[in-house]
Amino acid sequence: MPDAAALRWIAARGRWMQGGIAAALGAVAALGQAPWDLWPLTLLAFAGLYGCYSVAPGWRRAAWLGVAGGAGYFAVALSWIVEPFLIDVARHGWMAPFALVLFAVGFALFWAGAQGIARRLGSGALGWAAMLTLSEALRGWLWTGFPWAQPGHVLIATPMLRWASIGGALPLTFAVLIGGAALWHLTLGRRWTGAAGLAALAALAALWVGTPWLGAVPAPGMDAPVIRLVQPNVPQAEKWDPAHMQEHFDRQMRYTLADAPPDLIVWPETAVPTLLNRAEGILAGISEAARGAPVVLGVQRAEGARYFNSLLVLDGQGNRSALYDKHHLVPFGEYVPFGDLLEQFGIRGLAQQGGYGYSPGPGARLIDMGPLGAALPLICYEGVFARDVASAKGRADFMLLITNDAWFGQVSGPFQHLAQARLRSAEQGLPMIRAANTGVSAIIDAAGRITAEIPLGQAGYLDAPLPPPTAPTPYARNGDWPALALLALLALVSALLHRVRNARASMVGD
Repeated sequence: MPDAAALRWIAARGRWMQGGIAAALGAVAALGQAPWDLWPLTLLAFAGLYGCYSVAPGWRRAAWLGVAGGAGYFAVALSWIVEPFLIDVARHGWMAPFALVLFAVGFALFWAGAQGIARRLGSGALGWAAMLTLSEALRGWLWTGFPWAQPGHVLIATPMLRWASIGGALPLTFAVLIGGAALWHLTLGRRWTGAAGLAALAALAALWVGTPWLGAVPAPGMDAPVIRLVQPNVPQAEKWDPAHMQEHFDRQMRYTLADAPPDLIVWPETAVPTLLNRAEGILAGISEAARGAPVVLGVQRAEGARYFNSLLVLDGQGNRSALYDKHHLVPFGEYVPFGDLLEQFGIRGLAQQGGYGYSPGPGARLIDMGPLGAALPLICYEGVFARDVASAKGRADFMLLITNDAWFGQVSGPFQHLAQARLRSAEQGLPMIRAANTGVSAIIDAAGRITAEIPLGQAGYLDAPLPPPTAPTPYARNGDWPALALLALLALVSALLHRVRNARASMVGD
C-alpha cells in the first residue's frame, strides 16, 4: 500500500517526537493567516496533522497531538499578542512570553478535546474535520469568546471568501480541514480513500471557481456618498503623553480641514484626547473644521465612577446626534472579569463600577446617519464577533468600525484584524467604513473587497465613495445555526459509519 511506509514511520515515533512533528505542522499551518496568506501551506500542514491523528493509537494520544498541533498553530498565528506588553518593556515586557504560551496552549486545548472525542468515536476524515470545526465554534463563544485566527480565515484573501455569505466562517474552516484530509488520502490513501480525497478536492475547486454563481456585488454609483478616513498614526507609547497629545490632535484637525468637505468624516477609536464630559470646546472646533460635514469620533466618557469607550456622531451643525458605548470588552485588557463581584468581598481595585477599566454599553444597535442611512457601530474588538453584528435589531446600510490597532504592533495583528472586518462584510453583504489609528483604515464593499485604504503605519486621510449594500445574505438571515447543525450531523454520521465498519469486521471474523 502506498501509505504503509509513511504511516509506519509516524506511528513508530515516540510521544514527544510525534508532538514535535505536530507542533511544527501547526506552526506551518498558521502561515496561511494574514499578512502571509500562504494558504496552500495551510492545506499541506493540515494534511500532515490529519495523518498524525489517523495513526494515533487511542484517544489520549490523539488529544496530545491536538495540544501540540494547536500550540504550534496559535503560537505563530497569535504571535502579535506580545505587542501590548512591549509598549512599556521595562514594566511589562517580562509578561510577553507567558501571555503567548498561555494563549497558545489554552486555545490548543480546544483542539485536544476535538481530536480526543473524534478518536474515541472512531471518526475518520469527516468526523475529524467536523469536530475540529465545532471546537473552533466553541472557542468563539466560551468565556466571551475569541474567534481570532480560525483555520478558515486563511481563505479570506481568496475567492472562497464569498461563500461566507452563505454559511459564515465555520464552513470555511471545515473546507480547509477537509481539504487537508483529502490531500492526505489522495497522496497516501488506499484506492477508495484516494478516490474520496480526489472527489473532495474537486468539490472544493468547484466552489472556488463557482463564486460568480453568488451574483455580482454592485459598485458605488456616481452619487455615492464620499467618506473621509482620518488616520493619525499615533504610536501607543505616545498616545496619552501630554508632550505629544496636542500634536496628534492637530494632525487630525488638519486632515479634517483639507480639501472640500466630504459627506462624512471618521476619526478612529479614542481619538479625542479628553473625556467627553469636558470636551465641549474641542467638539466645537472639530465641527467647525468639518465645515458642515458630520463627524464620527472615538471618545472616552465618564458616568459617575464608570468609564465607557464610546463612538460619538456630530451632525453638520455640531450637535451630538448619536452616542454608542462599546459593549463587548476585551477581558483583562479593558476590564477584569468578575471585578464587580470581587468588590463585594472587599477587592475594590478591579471593579468597573469603581472606575477600574471600562464598563460595557447596553448592546449592539443601529444609529441614524441621516442621508447615509442606518449604520451599525463597532469599536475595535467587536468587529471580530459575527454574533455582535447579528445581534442588532434591524438591518444596517453599512457597518462603521473605529479601532486603535496600535496595540497590535506592525507585523501580523493589524492585518488579521482587517481580514476579519472583510469577513464581516462578506457575511452580511454590507459595506464597512473602517478608521484605524495606525492603520489599516479602509473602505470595504459588500463582498469583503477593499476598495480604498491607507496603509499600515502611515499618517494621512483618504476620501472614497461608500459602496452600496446587497440584499440580506443567507448568513445574515440564519446565522451559524445551519452550519452548526450540519457539522454535528457529519460528526454523528462519521461515528455511525465507524460502528457499522466494526460490526461488519466482527461478522467476518466470526
